[in-house]
Amino acid sequence: MDGRDWNLFLQPYTQAVEELKIKFKTMRSELKATEEYAPIEFVTGRVKKISSILDKAKRLQVSDDRLHIGIEDIAGIRIMCQFVDDIYRVAALIRNRKDFKLVYEKDYITNYKESGYRSFHMIIEYPVQTALGHTLILAEIQIRTLAMNFWATIEHSLKYKYKESLPDDVKARLQRAAEAAFLLDNEMTSIRKEILDAQTSFENDSNVVQSILSSIQKLYSLHQVRTAARYQMRFNEHFAKEDYAALEQLQLDLAAEVANAFKNNKDLI
Repeated sequence: MDGRDWNLFLQPYTQAVEELKIKFKTMRSELKATEEYAPIEFVTGRVKKISSILDKAKRLQVSDDRLHIGIEDIAGIRIMCQFVDDIYRVAALIRNRKDFKLVYEKDYITNYKESGYRSFHMIIEYPVQTALGHTLILAEIQIRTLAMNFWATIEHSLKYKYKESLPDDVKARLQRAAEAAFLLDNEMTSIRKEILDAQTSFENDSNVVQSILSSIQKLYSLHQVRTAARYQMRFNEHFAKEDYAALEQLQLDLAAEVANAFKNNKDLI
């Protein structure tokens, strides 16, 4: 392993992680814009630490000249979902992409590990264009619920502490925790509609408030100070009472008021 320029070796993996994060965050935005619900909650990514690469290479008996083939998760993307069903929806979307090649996938949700680990893994071959030319790298995409990720993060920390040799009592407690996390996911799925309705309602109410305050600010910028102050008082009254039906009407009234103010300003020019 001596003599390797690690910065040069890891550069395409770093670039791939940044590009993939942008692509999946864009996917989330597009789905949210077209379907009002995105199965992707959020996206993270990382490049494996050098010490972790060396440890895994030793454990898997991967030679120095085969790290780029033998270690498939040097570049890692993690996609978080609210519900288990969302995981399979995201996996299907990834399979249909043309900007990288799916090598293989492993469903550790249906076929969970003995430890209790659950996640959906996809290994892809990703093209990277660097200053030194075109190269293909392997990257791992993990798709999980928030509960699965919480459990996996704790397990990873304990494995590091105990050097992969977890005491039997810790293993047993982790397995019980994994079952509890899975039951939580199932329970959330059973009330999925109620959860999504509540989230949609909250987001709609937030958008109404933001729109009103933005319109009031526009009136101030158009020197309609008295009108803006009058609408601000109406907003304060309705918001204090949490009267969102009245706030929605106020939003419509303000839109007309701002349009009229713009028209009058143009007529004065």
